[in-house]
Amino acid sequence: MLQRKKLFISASIRSLVLIPVSSVIIFEIDAMDATARSGVLPQVKVCGSPLRRSNHDFAMSCPQTKCFKSISCSSAERSRDHDKSSSEAFMVSYCGADDKRNGITGGSYPCGHIQKRNLLGQTFSSMGVCTFGESALESPSHAAQEKVGVLLLNLGGPETLHDVQPFLFNLFADPDIIRLPRMFRFLQRPLAQLISVLRAPKSKEGYAAIGGGSPLLKITNEQAHALKMDLEAKKVPVNVYIGMRYWHPFTEEAVHQIKKDGITRLVVLPLYPQYSISTSGSSIRLLQSILREDSYLSRLPVSVIESWYQREGYIKSMANLIEKELQNFSKPEEVRIFFSAHGVPVSYVENAGDPYRDQMEECIGLIMQELKARGIDNDHTLAYQSRVGPVQWLKPYTDEVLVELGQKGVKSLLAVPVSFVSEHIETLEEIDMEYKNLALESGIENWGRVPALGCTSSFISDLADAVIEALPSATATLTSKSTSEEADTNPMRYAINMFFGSILAFFLLLSPKLLSAFRNYL
Repeated sequence: MLQRKKLFISASIRSLVLIPVSSVIIFEIDAMDATARSGVLPQVKVCGSPLRRSNHDFAMSCPQTKCFKSISCSSAERSRDHDKSSSEAFMVSYCGADDKRNGITGGSYPCGHIQKRNLLGQTFSSMGVCTFGESALESPSHAAQEKVGVLLLNLGGPETLHDVQPFLFNLFADPDIIRLPRMFRFLQRPLAQLISVLRAPKSKEGYAAIGGGSPLLKITNEQAHALKMDLEAKKVPVNVYIGMRYWHPFTEEAVHQIKKDGITRLVVLPLYPQYSISTSGSSIRLLQSILREDSYLSRLPVSVIESWYQREGYIKSMANLIEKELQNFSKPEEVRIFFSAHGVPVSYVENAGDPYRDQMEECIGLIMQELKARGIDNDHTLAYQSRVGPVQWLKPYTDEVLVELGQKGVKSLLAVPVSFVSEHIETLEEIDMEYKNLALESGIENWGRVPALGCTSSFISDLADAVIEALPSATATLTSKSTSEEADTNPMRYAINMFFGSILAFFLLLSPKLLSAFRNYL
């Protein structure tokens, strides 16, 4: 069997991984504790057809659905002065004049607690008249009387090679990425610094191969503008904001601008079709902490579209792209459709209750069902890419399956990046370069790849419908900050933890044997 060099960690969504710290400094991974920190519970399914039609007619009754999540933000028990909070917030302005004219903005503010609700009504896919209290909207036209905002959440990516190391630090400093037991969390930032320094050279090679930086922000800006235009065409004027998790414009910046603009109703839309605690969950967790600290934001009605992989518009848009790319092969009926999804450690699913695997499998089933209805009945395979470290990840693995398919005589293959709606390093470098070369070396003769959805009109239109359908469910509930969270932000404790953590990281750097082992696991 062909042997393949281990994929390096790219500074992208494929870096959303569980670093095997336990193998180096005897840490245990605490998946359930990470779930408790994130405030995100697994999605619960309620009866209903898996393929739902998008509909923004608010006069309809509410049919079956999946669960819906709304943010309920808590204001701190002690009142805070707005100007003082604003001055203490970390802000970086990123919008140009064109962005501001288009209503695409970003800003910064620290603050939520997310409550999960089971509603007998449409949720992520479509919502009918599901009103909650007097503040709920009754029709799209009512939105014009308010200042409606849409917050797009995404990963973010370094725009230059110089940005790679600090981007990696932000990534690995996320407790949903390197998940340490509570007693070892003081090591989070020192370890993030160590890992980012070690990984930066290899990651820079990957970004250099695709032009020297990530195109993610540019594409997300284009999607934000297209979404704004589509919503306005549907008589729902909105401001669209972009909040990146690990690079500019950060979520804090976007929330600050949302407050500055006086938004009165907000829909949060993560740009991940399927939900995972390491992608949407991490971004939502951060949003909770930002919203919690501000009395104004804690009263802001907010709806979160947690996942939308089952929407008819998304499914048909994916089927359209696959159908189109199949025509580029001389014998389309012989092509194996190869879905490659971003992987997560098995512990996320089995211990932390991450619904990602179930949602991914359902998503693939819906896409193939749509293709079959069009007379396309090709064989297909789902595999998971971007694993790293010695822990077990969701199987089957993309690189191993490509080799197996080549050995079984598969000659034509169409790769479909099903986890992503924007081109970035995981599609442009990992799939287009590494996996393509591996497939050709393994005996596959004809290779094709479906592009990410980007600004595909049917996809953007369906996202706009999802936003409209989510508006009636925007609610705000005041809660108090927990004692444990107060303790975690104690300045003295933070300083002590950073001091001892930095000492440990320093000794790691001075130990060649330990450093070598650590580097091998990365």
